[in-house]
Amino acid sequence: MNITETSAEVTDKSQLTDWFREGIKPELEWGIGTEHEQFLYNRKDFSRLTYDSRPGIQGVLTQMQKDGWASMVEEGNLIGLAKDGATITLEPGGQFELSGAKHRTVHQTYEETRQHFNTLEILGKELGFYNLPMGFDPFWSREKMPWMPKERYRFMKAWMPGKGDMGLDMMSRTSSIQVNVDFGSETDMVQKMQVAQAFQPAVMAMFANSPFTEGRPNGYLTYRSLVWDHTDADRCGFLPFIFDKSFGFEGWTNYLLDVPMYFIHRQGHYHSADGMTFREFLRGQHTFKPMMADWEVHVSTVFPDIRLKKFIELRGADAGSADMIAALAAFWTGLLYHVDSLQAAHDLAQQLGMETLSGLRAEVPKMGLKAQCKSVILLDVARELVQLSSLGLAHRAEQMGMASEQKYLQPLEEIVSSGQTRADRLLELYHGRWGGKMSREGLIG
Repeated sequence: MNITETSAEVTDKSQLTDWFREGIKPELEWGIGTEHEQFLYNRKDFSRLTYDSRPGIQGVLTQMQKDGWASMVEEGNLIGLAKDGATITLEPGGQFELSGAKHRTVHQTYEETRQHFNTLEILGKELGFYNLPMGFDPFWSREKMPWMPKERYRFMKAWMPGKGDMGLDMMSRTSSIQVNVDFGSETDMVQKMQVAQAFQPAVMAMFANSPFTEGRPNGYLTYRSLVWDHTDADRCGFLPFIFDKSFGFEGWTNYLLDVPMYFIHRQGHYHSADGMTFREFLRGQHTFKPMMADWEVHVSTVFPDIRLKKFIELRGADAGSADMIAALAAFWTGLLYHVDSLQAAHDLAQQLGMETLSGLRAEVPKMGLKAQCKSVILLDVARELVQLSSLGLAHRAEQMGMASEQKYLQPLEEIVSSGQTRADRLLELYHGRWGGKMSREGLIG
């Protein structure tokens, strides 16, 4: 299979569709990738670290370079690190993100994640900061958010207020966990995308970890999910067309063609796209000619519940601990990488139907696992999915001749057994032991 050159000019839509098709891999090459973010706070006053404060984001990156990380620089600013297939990057408000290497097993993913958390804890004690993985900044207002010196964020910051009332909150005050999986054919991609979209509500609920805003309960369990729903309707949320019988690589391409572009990148500089869609770009409505590199950038600037690249990104979870990151990786691995579990989950999605699934999705930010549509309660669905995932992991361990990855599901098994998420437990502490006041130390751990 020919791999598309990013410098190639785009002259036909088929080039864009073929870019996704290049992601098809044999099962032996399927991997697991995780991406996870967290907030960094000054130990003295709990303010969010700015780029050049002391301690600051730049100082954390500089210190990590001593462990063999290569620098990523933009206009003289250190804005990321890379090592062994992994990268560390900065979200707009300084959320510290590890995009892990692609691994064969959840065991390897967990070890990578645990080491990253340990590194941040050690550096935090040395430099004077705390790291906190939560879905939404529980302490500070939008006006007190720092902004990182990356030019693309300047364009996005200007764009967001015209599309939704919470776009700037999304950029600066949210953190999440993401799992990336592979596909073996277009048919396999479609089935995995449909299962992933169908059951993002269950993931959002199980991983709910954002019940506070500016020191008080905000009335939601996963406020991060609400924020995303009010960011940009053109590029966020639940995607019904994924369930169309005709959905495939071309269907995803058509969706992206009609999403407005943020910018065009040429020779190290960003240029406004003036709200032009990629379809209009392809028709020659700009002085620049469309290149495959433009398509790759555009693909990464849509933010729905799930996202197709040359792999599938599963994006519904609030940020959480290393154990929760491994739990999310195990959940999707067991559900999507074993043929019987995948088929059973797909059958369940079809049985529930899009109306019920989208109805549950709408209820999740406030109700979490108690979300209900018609007679379907999301907690019951989540229990069934965790069981299917566990069965898939058991078969996978036998097939691969390794210790089972089922143990990483334990946090989810406890959640679906008790019906209590991290957000539920934090609210109990707030109204109980904390006496109706935010405990910064209690949140940090």
